[in-house]
Amino acid sequence: MRLARLQPLRGVQGKPLQRLSTPAWICPSCQPSGPLSRRWNSSAQTKEKPFYVTTPIFYVNAAPHIGHLYCAVLADVVKRWQQINGKEAYLCTGTDEHGMKIQRAAAKEGMDPKSFCDLNSDKFRSLTYDADISNDFFIRTTDPDHKDAVAQFWLQLKYSLPKQLGMYKGTHEGWYCVSDECFYPEDLVQPSIVPQTGKKIMINVESENEVEWVKEETWFFPLTKYKDALLKFYDENPDWVKPANRMQEVRDWVENHLEDLSVTRPVSRLNWGVSDPEDPSQTIYVWVDALINYITKAGYGTKWRTATEDMGIWPADLHIIGKDILRFHAIYWPALLLALGLPPAKGILCHNHWTMSNRKMSKSLGNVVNPVFALQRWDVDPLRYFLMRNGNLSKDMSYSNDIIAAIYGKELQANIGNLFYRIAKPKAAAGWSTKKAVDASNSGAFQALDTVQGKEEYAQFFSLEPVLARTTEAFSQEMEDYNTGGAIREVFELLRETNRFITDTQPWVLAKQNEAPSPLLLNWAIHRSAEALRIAAILLQPVMPGKMARLLDEMGVRAERRTVAHARPDADDAYGTANDAPSNHDRANKHLTLFPPMASGDVSDAEVLRQLKTHLGKGAAKSKMNQMVELLAMEARMGEAQVARLLETEIPVEQTPK
Repeated sequence: MRLARLQPLRGVQGKPLQRLSTPAWICPSCQPSGPLSRRWNSSAQTKEKPFYVTTPIFYVNAAPHIGHLYCAVLADVVKRWQQINGKEAYLCTGTDEHGMKIQRAAAKEGMDPKSFCDLNSDKFRSLTYDADISNDFFIRTTDPDHKDAVAQFWLQLKYSLPKQLGMYKGTHEGWYCVSDECFYPEDLVQPSIVPQTGKKIMINVESENEVEWVKEETWFFPLTKYKDALLKFYDENPDWVKPANRMQEVRDWVENHLEDLSVTRPVSRLNWGVSDPEDPSQTIYVWVDALINYITKAGYGTKWRTATEDMGIWPADLHIIGKDILRFHAIYWPALLLALGLPPAKGILCHNHWTMSNRKMSKSLGNVVNPVFALQRWDVDPLRYFLMRNGNLSKDMSYSNDIIAAIYGKELQANIGNLFYRIAKPKAAAGWSTKKAVDASNSGAFQALDTVQGKEEYAQFFSLEPVLARTTEAFSQEMEDYNTGGAIREVFELLRETNRFITDTQPWVLAKQNEAPSPLLLNWAIHRSAEALRIAAILLQPVMPGKMARLLDEMGVRAERRTVAHARPDADDAYGTANDAPSNHDRANKHLTLFPPMASGDVSDAEVLRQLKTHLGKGAAKSKMNQMVELLAMEARMGEAQVARLLETEIPVEQTPK
């Protein structure tokens, strides 16, 4: 496309604008067939494009909630996963600050819109720090560079398209939802009554928010004329939106509900936004403004404007969004980009909403989760772990402090933390260390185990090998599908099997036996357990970056050996720590351990003890941690479902189908 004369519009207000000549243009649906990567490739052919993941920019009409935190953490986990896979990766998040909701919310608070946005945007920025989000960009739609990008994009839409496919001015009337910042067709609107007041209103059936009848003169983008181009794009990219049911929703909407899109609002009704550079009586539709943020930080308007140029990190590899804004990202956004010959993002991941103990969160019910308080209560990494473990793409997710407490005790304190201290930081008199075990492996001593491998009496010493060998591949596959819950489940199984392995091989007994092959079997058991811990910690780095960095530090794993390539059995021969008392000082103080006690996470010792004695006939364990370890070992032997039925203490696991 010939748009070289279109220059960045910095300081566009008050400057004359040159009308651009219409370039040669080919409808996207008429372009030569072939992979999108060939049609819209960056000019940089020799270097792999960095991975670019985005969150939606969060609307600042209210304070952050747990859904915002979940989305940001999910994007951060995806980015960090790419990085430990050896890829360059970037994450963009930020705040959406224009629109009628902001205008009204600011007026209600007696503030001017910009001051209101500054106040609330800072809350979202602070949340990224609090939650250890490694975002590379934090964009605000009130930023000057973004407003310039919007103006340039707008002028391209106005002047680079042929008349029959370009924007036009007309009168629009219909049902408008201020909360959702969009119009709804007649068939998606119905009467309703406000329970508190009995007032009769009209609502849309999707979000159930109030709509009002509006008639106004606006600019239109002819969305209906891009129906075929959109459907062709979906056909060429059948997995573009995940999960699959959301992709089908998008297709259904395009096939049955598509209408031309009103892309401005009269300034008399909306003055808080980016004005049409040529018509100050019109304010650009907030969703057009907001969607452009993704290309602003990719360099649009400053480094490139057309697909013939080097687009840097664009197209985005993944937009992560909530289900309530799917239509804007999967229909409006690709249509606008296709119109200009620009590539849409490579994929969209659409997640569901969070409830409180399966009840809709509501201010009136007093059950809205404050993410800042939640981070303080549970600590950063444990809360990230819970959100990623129980996150779900197929149904709404339930936030429950009881479940967090149970997961913390069982999966973090017992399955990871206690295993770490048993293996890598045992008591000074234990008689083993990870350094001795790694040294034994490096010396080739384990080759002597060939004489006992295959003998039934030594079978337990080799029982960890199958799960040790398959975990990284299984974890990687789940992460490629963005199924964080499934990925975490793979690591949980590895560590639970390792707890069982330690219980079965009894290194504390082997340490007291000097005759062969006990010393060798001791080092073998410690080495295989340490390998499981090392692999698990590497894989869990994106989920719990702080805790896993500490664990790997204390195991002596070098920084350059914390990649997925090293998350394989026997892929690192240079780690391990000696067993000396000073290094184990934190064992003496529970509050210095990797996962310290949580006051609100206590489970009744008496109840766990009663269940163990009654249902499994075991002797009374001396401590709650020993009880948890015994429970993990039993689950590994019998299966979690069977043990849960016996104990009636199953922790709900939200499975995300592929």
